Amino acid sequence: MFLSNLTELTMSQGYRKFFRVVPALSHALRAENYRIRHEVYCRELGFEQLRADGLEADDFDEQSVHCLVQSVSTGLYVGCARLVLVDPERPQARLPFEITCENTLDRSIVDPMALDRSRIAEISRLAVVGSYRRRQGEQDKPISISEEDFGTEKRPRQPYLALAVYLGLISLARHYGITTLFVLTEPRLAMNLSRLGVQVERIGGGVEHRGTRVPSRLSVDEIISGMNFLVRALFEVISREVREGLEAAGSDALRANHLPLR
Repeated sequence: MFLSNLTELTMSQGYRKFFRVVPALSHALRAENYRIRHEVYCRELGFEQLRADGLEADDFDEQSVHCLVQSVSTGLYVGCARLVLVDPERPQARLPFEITCENTLDRSIVDPMALDRSRIAEISRLAVVGSYRRRQGEQDKPISISEEDFGTEKRPRQPYLALAVYLGLISLARHYGITTLFVLTEPRLAMNLSRLGVQVERIGGGVEHRGTRVPSRLSVDEIISGMNFLVRALFEVISREVREGLEAAGSDALRANHLPLR
């Protein structure tokens, strides 16, 4: 991965010039989340049916914490994602990946039902609006991140938007006391995350879910401790934005029955 032309300062300053992460802790901000998902999953990709209200939502949204990525220049929200938490009132209720991968999970690696379920969550519904999925051939993917996002020696790039979505979720997970994350994703995306220094452990066979998807496990502590200095610089900026968003939302925030630890 080419990083030699980047510095901590250019990484964080470049991000702040273009984007900010906003925890979606109000009904209005959640609606922005659902709007982006409808634009991407329903209109652009055809993964879901079009909705008359232009909002793509499901039964897991109420037990999720959501985040948005906002364009600094336009004020528009251009990316979103959610962490599906275990409902504390129904701790044995399965997360989406547990349902989809019921017959393919390798429980000799990990049995999600045997874990402290207040400490697990699932990354899902990551989406970036089409005009920001800039690389040729990626328009039919909800989100992408790979080594090519960093460019070459002569033309370095910074994958601010894609990284902001992921790092916003990692920061939210830390605030909510989540230690283990699960994700159902394309094999290629799981591989690219590994190449960017994120330890992704495959925990079962592939399933057909909008193409082939594989279940994987990630450790929040390992992700944070294993960040290189560039990604860490960006993570610190985004973590501050998440913390400020949580503090500003106050007691009226929509928190999926969970309270942040700090």
